[in-house]
Amino acid sequence: MSETFKFDEISEAAVAKAIANYPVGKQASAVMPLLDIVQRQIGRLTGSAWVPVAGMDEVARRLGMPPVRVYEVATFYLMFNTKPVGRWHLQVCTTTPCWLRGSDEIVAACKKVSGISAFGESSEDGLFTLSEVECLGACVNAPMLQINDDYYEDLNAERCEALLAGLKSGGDLPPAGSTTGRHNSEPETGRTTLLEVEG
Repeated sequence: MSETFKFDEISEAAVAKAIANYPVGKQASAVMPLLDIVQRQIGRLTGSAWVPVAGMDEVARRLGMPPVRVYEVATFYLMFNTKPVGRWHLQVCTTTPCWLRGSDEIVAACKKVSGISAFGESSEDGLFTLSEVECLGACVNAPMLQINDDYYEDLNAERCEALLAGLKSGGDLPPAGSTTGRHNSEPETGRTTLLEVEG
């Protein structure tokens, strides 16, 4: 990776918009949006969405803050990748609600299809990176898997394997959400109350 980073034209528009959300003198509050912009630009240009140190340094320069403060943010939040990841970043929630509903099966399915043996690794073909993450807030539809920015919920081993096999064969991500057709977070059996909506 290059030792330098510069926002491209697409990113510059997003940077200006992000900084404008904060009062003059408080632009350091835009650190998270700018790190996200860096990560998306690198992903757009290389196929691997991550934040190199040069990108963190540019964020610090643009916001007038010490680089170490940007490093602290980038290394604290799981949403920022500080090393290259595969085209499809598989982020498996293994905290209690997902674990009770079968997240171990999801981890096993991810490993089986990708050929990855442990969290933090990438597949030999560069398509997948597997990460263990903390609660992603989709507990009611557990177990779930985040692929890049999209949530896939109500998974089991079979549906997870089919999803990843499609990506491995060159397909695109299907629509995000429940893999069983559940509407939002309704009960699995469908709504049981508020069946009639007054006009």
